[in-house]
Amino acid sequence: MNIPFQKYQGTGNDFILIDNRSKLITLQKENIALLCDRHFGIGADGLMLLENVEDYDFKMVYFNSDGNESTMCGNGGRCITAFAYNTKIIEKTANFLAIDGPHFSEILDNGFIRLQMSNVSNIRFSENHIELNTGSPHYILWVKENEKIHVNQLGKSIRQQKKYMPNGINVNFVECTEKGLYVRTFERGVESETLSCGTGVTAAAIASTLDKIGCYSISIITKGGRLKVEFEKETKVTAKNIYLIGPAQKVFEGIISL
Repeated sequence: MNIPFQKYQGTGNDFILIDNRSKLITLQKENIALLCDRHFGIGADGLMLLENVEDYDFKMVYFNSDGNESTMCGNGGRCITAFAYNTKIIEKTANFLAIDGPHFSEILDNGFIRLQMSNVSNIRFSENHIELNTGSPHYILWVKENEKIHVNQLGKSIRQQKKYMPNGINVNFVECTEKGLYVRTFERGVESETLSCGTGVTAAAIASTLDKIGCYSISIITKGGRLKVEFEKETKVTAKNIYLIGPAQKVFEGIISL
């Protein structure tokens, strides 16, 4: 089977994009893992199928690089918007459906993608960390000298704690700097640090306001580049009108035989 694809990246978080509106492409877990393999396949943090769905411009079906279908991916949502625009499925805006519900996205004048994220309904504070779900579950840990943190080692140990199993949790190490929040993320399903995580930086931005209320616009630094998160908090433990803003770029396209 020959599969046309495009490769996109959003602040270094990279994805394989496949137009499956015809529903002719069926991929098994091992197929997806092979396509995402950086030595034997195309190489990516995840794979997305763009499919038709009633009442929306398209449906986003997202898989992690281990081949399992996963929860919402913020950088993926921005990349699939750019993919839909470049393949003339949409114009400058999109209303699409993902696993966590409907999303609105738009292409700004500077080429960045502004993606509306799911509302956050329950921010959980503990003595040394914060947990919240921004379409995917996230664990926020405040650190100093983030560059020296052993993200894969510490992230894996938290991700695999019994209380988070069997699905696990994404782990974010967050440092407050003069230029914004510096966020490093260990992603479940990738089982490694990624250069950026959209739902992770969204979670970190919201968590950084602690028990405050109000409207916020927060700059984020990741290893893959800069992002911005805008949101409103009406209560200490909820957030709405959440937007993830940043670049999404096509890397290359091709046809792979599977």
